[in-house]
Amino acid sequence: MTKEEEFKKYAKKVYHLMILAFSIFLIAGGATIYYINDPNFSAFKSNTEALVVTPEEIDENLIENGIHVRTGLVDGVGLMAVVNNCTNCHSAKLVTQNKMSAERWNETIKWMQETQNLWDLGANQEIIVNYLVTNYPVTEKGRRENLTNIEWYGLEN
Repeated sequence: MTKEEEFKKYAKKVYHLMILAFSIFLIAGGATIYYINDPNFSAFKSNTEALVVTPEEIDENLIENGIHVRTGLVDGVGLMAVVNNCTNCHSAKLVTQNKMSAERWNETIKWMQETQNLWDLGANQEIIVNYLVTNYPVTEKGRRENLTNIEWYGLEN
């Protein structure tokens, strides 16, 4: 074996020893840092206490301060008919944002029955429409008031 090959052999051994020493140094450093943060090594101990989570029973028809908690609808005669028939397909917010007259509600229900496969509401339709008209009446005010006292200016080319 030539001197150059012998040197490469020893250099390779030194390199492997350095890698081994560095790895041991890293492991020892990591263990020391872990010991500083958790001297009892609690992560390696089994937790004998069993946590028991009791499910909180929620009353889906709870009404607080005149508001049906689950849907946000106002409490009134016909509330449960609206909840049972309208919120199956729609968010309650969609129902309440459409403030319509009785005639418009009946037209909308008829349209939903013809095009959206809404079932026949029977006697509930009158109860639902009366609830919606009573608690969410038509408001004449649009999204904002008309602008007044504005000085318009002409655009020049």
